[in-house]
Amino acid sequence: MQEYLESFGISTEIFNYLIMPLLIFFARVMDVSINTLRIMFMLNGKKKIAPILGFFEALIWLLAIGQIFQNINNPMSYLAYAGGFAMGTFVGMTIEEKLALGRVLVRVITPTPMPELIEYMKEKDFRFTSVGAEGRFGKVNLLFTVMKREALTEFVGKVKSFNDKAFYTIESVKRVSEDDLNVMEDRPRFTTKLWSRIRK
Repeated sequence: MQEYLESFGISTEIFNYLIMPLLIFFARVMDVSINTLRIMFMLNGKKKIAPILGFFEALIWLLAIGQIFQNINNPMSYLAYAGGFAMGTFVGMTIEEKLALGRVLVRVITPTPMPELIEYMKEKDFRFTSVGAEGRFGKVNLLFTVMKREALTEFVGKVKSFNDKAFYTIESVKRVSEDDLNVMEDRPRFTTKLWSRIRK
C-alpha cells in the first residue's frame, strides 16, 4: 500500500492524517444527509424511496466505520467522523427544507374572523374550515387547512400581513382521506423536483 501511494507522490502520513480523514468526513456527510431524507420520506409515507435510501445509508456508514477501526489510533479519524455527522445533519436539513415535500396541517387562531385570508385561500383553491371557538380571553376564530409544504412560506406571509398577531401552528401530515390530496401521489415526482431545486 505504501509503495502504491508513493507512486502517486503521496506519503503514508499525508494519507493517514489528511486524505483518509477527509474521506471519512465526506462519507459521514453523505450518510447522515441520506438519513435525514429517509426519515422525511418515512414520515410522508414514501414506501418505495425510504428503503432505497436506507440501503445506501447503511452501506456508506459501514464503509466509514470500517475505516475508523482500521485507523483506530488516528485521532483525526474521530474528528472527521464527528465533524461529518454535524455537517451531514446541516446538509440534510437544508436539502429537506429546499425540497419541501409532503403536506402540513395549519391552524390559525385570531380574535376575529379574517375575511381577507379566506378570500386569498379561495383564490388559491385551498380547502379549509373556519369555526368559532372559545379562548382564554373570550371568543376566537379557528381556521384549519391542509396544504403542500412548498406553499407554506407564502401562506404564513399572508397570515402575518393580514394580522401580525395571529397565532398559528403547523404539523406534518402523513395522509389525508381524499384521493386527490393523498401525499403518496404528490406531483412532481421526487427526482424531478430534486433536479429542479439543484438547478436553481
